[in-house]
This record gives sequence, C-alpha cells and structure tokens, in this order.
Amino acid sequence: MSKIDEITRESWIMSTFPEWGTWLNEEIENEEVKPGTVAMWWLGCTGMWFKTPGGCNITVDLWCGNGKRTHGDGKMKVGHQMANMCGARAMQPNLRAVPFVIDPFAVKQVDAVLATHYHQDHMSAEYASHVIKSGMMTVDENGKEIPVPFIGPQKSVELWQKWGVPAERCITVKPGDSIKIKDIEIIALDSFDRTCIVTTDSQGPDREDLEGKCPTDMDDKAVNYLIKTPGGNIYHSGDSHYSIYFAKHGKDYDIDVAFGSYGENPVGMQDKMTSVDILRMAEALRCKVVIPIHYDVWTNFMADVNEIKVLYDMKKDRLGYEFHPFFWEVGGKYVYPTDKDKLAYHHRRGFEDCFEAPQNIPFRSLL
Repeated sequence: MSKIDEITRESWIMSTFPEWGTWLNEEIENEEVKPGTVAMWWLGCTGMWFKTPGGCNITVDLWCGNGKRTHGDGKMKVGHQMANMCGARAMQPNLRAVPFVIDPFAVKQVDAVLATHYHQDHMSAEYASHVIKSGMMTVDENGKEIPVPFIGPQKSVELWQKWGVPAERCITVKPGDSIKIKDIEIIALDSFDRTCIVTTDSQGPDREDLEGKCPTDMDDKAVNYLIKTPGGNIYHSGDSHYSIYFAKHGKDYDIDVAFGSYGENPVGMQDKMTSVDILRMAEALRCKVVIPIHYDVWTNFMADVNEIKVLYDMKKDRLGYEFHPFFWEVGGKYVYPTDKDKLAYHHRRGFEDCFEAPQNIPFRSLL
C-alpha cells in the first residue's frame, strides 16, 4: 500500500495532535528543581504547571479544549455569559490561536488539580479522566497517601462531579481556605471575575433573569489562588478583572510573581484586563514580577504585550514601580527566583553544539 493510500483524516489527526506531542511532558518530568526555587510552565490560556524542590506538581486551569470549529447557525446561545453581559447575539469568533503544548494523557504524576472557576477554557474533562483512570496518588501534609485531589470553588466541583469525578476526590474552597500538599500551601482568595457573576446555569432562553439582582455567589463561582512555594509566593488571578481589592491582597500577603488575564476587549465587551489594569494590579499586589496571560488563546481577544511595556517604561520612574513585567511564551519555563530579572522569554534556540562534530560541506568559504 502506498503512502497516499495509508493516509486518512484520522491518521493525520493522530500524527499531528497534540502539536507538541510529549516534548513538554518530558521536560517537566526531567526538570530537577533546585532548593529555594520553583519552576513553572505556561500551558496556554491561564493554564499553569508548578513544580517544587520537594517534587510537588500541581496544575491550575489546565484546559485541553478549543473554541469555535464551525460557523453553525451564526448565533451565540442566548444565555452565554458574553450574551448576558452585552446583549450580543452573533456568534463570538473565538477560535483557538495557540497549539496544545502538553499531552494530558501522558501526564505521569500530578499532586493536585486546581481550577479558578468553571468556564470551559479553565477545566478539562479529558485531563480529569486521565487523572482518575490512571490511579494517581499523592501524600497529604501528614505524609499519608491519598488519591490526587481536585480543588476549586463550588461550581467547579459541581462540574467535575457531573463529569464523573468522585465527590470524595473533590475539595471545595472559598476565600480564606488553605490546603497543604507536600512542600506547598494553597490559599484561596477573592476572585474579581465579573464575567463569572453573569454566568447562569442555563444558556438557553430559560436563563436566569439577573436584572436588578445583587449577586452574592461569587465565592461559589470563582477564586484566585496564592500558591506558597519554597521558591516564592505565586498569585494566580484566574480571569479576574481589575479590582481595588487587589491592594488588600497585596497588604495581606507577600507576593513574588503575579499572573493577570490580559486581552484586547472588543467594543461592548469587558472580559480581560487592559494594559493599564495589568500595571495597576501589579502595583496594588506589591509583587516583584507581573506576567500577562490569556491574551494568547482567543483570536478575538488577542493583544500586544508591547503595549504593557510602553506604558511601564512611561510610568515606572514617575510612579516608582517596584515590579517589572515579564513577557512569556506558551510552553516556556520560568524559574523563580532564578529568572526574576528576565524581561522576556525566548524558546531554546538550539545548535549549542555547533562545530563540535565534523562538518560535511564542500569548502569553508561556503559558510
């Protein structure tokens, strides 16, 4: 049979997806985290992998899905949170713009699965399935072996259980709750995700009528996290919008690295923090490094991080900023505090061993 005859749509998908194969899985597995540091990898959107010197591996908002795949009838569900917020009805053109850099089914060990909230691009049924079916175990703060827990706000826990995650595997957290796993401590904090506030249980015409109602269930829908590690304290803001209450978190906790969801909001929509918001958040949190995320994944919210850099350079001396931004790439590694002075990331360029083996060229002047 010829190569042409062997190829099918299914064989193409299996040979190319996920686009990075197990490259990043292997890198994370092989990483030896030095004492006094914490290693982290950006998995796309707000997805993060953290690894500590004590061998603790946790993920936050690891998501393995996509956005629109067809124009369909050209209409958004009338109860979608974006429709609830702005009254739009035309299909949101949110196409996934970045590759899958990790294979969720090739993960060999994780010690906790965390979600900041229950929107579709922050949780993964595929990943949950693999963690459950593989029988992964970890140890609690007392060294007792336990099944890997799923940690999140109430609505996230409800979604996991709807997918089939056993209730006893889930830990519901609200702001102020603390959980210790190996050599990390996870503290749940207030979320400021106003898009989550207008998310209703139904996305159909029977959606809940929110007009005139004061929302009281934010803590059930979303949380931010402070992750205390041997290398520093990491603040994950989920999909939070800007809030002056960031300043309270900054006064209550020592924060080294903060992640903020950044994006270019379409007219009529406010779903991501702007460049100004990212800088205000960092100043309020009193962090040392701020890293914009989420701008990478959706075609209709993509933004230029150079806008943050221009504003930072304009304001840093006048306002006395004591932090600096770091501009990352999906799939990249960042080690704190080792990389604390870096301003931008570039994937490994390779060819470090050039001219160490004999060349095969006609003559040197060719070079």
